[in-house]
This record gives sequence, C-alpha cells and structure tokens, in this order.
Amino acid sequence: MTPADDFAIVPPFEVRESAEQRVPFVFNSPHSGSHYPERFLALTRLDAMEIRRSEDSYVDDLFGAAVPLGAPMLAANFPRAYLDVNREPWELDPRMFAEPVPSFANIRSARVAGGLGTVPKLVGEGLDIYAGRLPLAEAVGRIESIYKPYHDTLKLLLTRTHARFGYAVLIDCHSMPANIRIGENGARPDFIVGDRFGTSAARALTDTAISVLLSLGYSVAHNKPYAGGFITEHYGRPAKRLHALQIEVNRGLYMDERTMRKLSRFNALADDMTRLIAELMAMPDDNFLDLPLAAE
Repeated sequence: MTPADDFAIVPPFEVRESAEQRVPFVFNSPHSGSHYPERFLALTRLDAMEIRRSEDSYVDDLFGAAVPLGAPMLAANFPRAYLDVNREPWELDPRMFAEPVPSFANIRSARVAGGLGTVPKLVGEGLDIYAGRLPLAEAVGRIESIYKPYHDTLKLLLTRTHARFGYAVLIDCHSMPANIRIGENGARPDFIVGDRFGTSAARALTDTAISVLLSLGYSVAHNKPYAGGFITEHYGRPAKRLHALQIEVNRGLYMDERTMRKLSRFNALADDMTRLIAELMAMPDDNFLDLPLAAE
C-alpha cells in the first residue's frame, strides 16, 4: 500500500459549504484532521495518543459556524503528523529518508530544522515520529496525492470567491499548546492573531479580530510567537484583494490536552467564535478594496 491508498475510504480533506456562498470569506482548518491510517500508525514509533500531540483538535468544530453563515470551510481529515500543508510543498529533512531528496527541496528552513517540515519528523514537544528512515517515495506520495490537491482546492475556493465578490478573505484556523507563554512576564495568550507583520491582510481585518476577542474577555497577542505560516504568507496578497489572517486558539480554553477530550466550556467558546465570525463577515467591503500600499 502507498499514501494514495491511505484515504481510500475516508477522504483526505473535505469542503463544507452551504447551498450558496453569501460572503467573501473562506475558512481553512489544515491541522485538525484526526483520521490516522493504519499503514501510517504501523510506520510510527508512537502510541495512538502520543501521535496526536501536534493535532489542532476540534478547531474545525470551533469555527464551524462559518458554514451556516455563508462561507465554505476546507477541513483536513489527514493528521498534521502525517503531512503538514502549512509548509512549502518540499520542505524536507534529508536525514529522514533513505534516498537523497530532490535538489529543489528546501532542506534549510527553520521549520525543517525544528523537525516540522512538510513531512514532520516530530510531534508535540520533541517526540520522534519514526524509528528509522523512510523511503523517499513515502514523502513524494503524500505530497503528490494529498498536499497538491489540498492546495489546488484552497486556491479554487479563493479564486471563485474573488471572482464573485471582488475580493477574498481567508481565515486560517489553528490551535496552540496551553503552555505557550509570551513577553517578559510569561503571560499566556488565549488567542494569537497573525497577519505576517501586516503583509498578509488589511489592517482593519486584524484590528477587528483583535477588538472582538478583547471585547469577549480574552487575552490576545499579535504576531508573536505565531505570525502565520506558509498558507497565510502564500495566499495573503492585500494589493490583489486577497487577505489572509491566521487565528490561533489556546487549547487550554476548550480541551484537556492529556486526554484529548473537550472541556465543558467548549460550547461557550464555540459561541464566541460564532460572534467573532459574524463580526468579521459584517465588515464593510471598503476595508478590503483598493489597498495597494496597505501591507507593503
């Protein structure tokens, strides 16, 4: 069996949408996939709980109100430990593979150095996924059969949205470990809003997201330590009326990271995310149009 067979029954990802798209927004949940193919589990050295340590569990549910409010959501079913689509297509660690990686692979990125390339080496806090080297064909198969179709689908959603509304707004939805601390006092943010330091989205979008979250009583950081990954950087082009914003939710707000179970306050947080989504969707169009210098 090969990576192409791993999702023969469960699709690797899905587009959730209502009958008609009513708003110029697209939501993306690339790390919340929780289908672990048996063949992949046989390749790993981790148990069924350890392998989930990098998973953005339930994030697609938290932001699920986007769909009935009129926006499509692209959601991964494949797990982040298996393949990370928030990376360049060929960010590969040559030490992971039995054969040489392609000459065009990016082997020197900070993400590769940290064990978090397109095919990750680590999960959680430094747990090695594999006991030995993988065949290079394993990485190529995952990239060709899942990574590329995923991005083709995301690009199609954004292109369709832009053509219909004159602009498109991508909200990239993620979660972060509860132990994240920032600043000299080691404060724990509830949310981190990332816009690649002002280059991926209109400032009004960032400001509105932060303002709404603060009004709901949450602590919010901006761009530190997460400014947005490959998806935010690659698709955010404000001068072309393409805006991308990354939102990171602290997992301690809604789940037990040890048992991977939802906490009782999950539904209350989901209601607040519905409020956030609605407020973003209600922003006037002129916040997103004719901004050639907004993020340069």
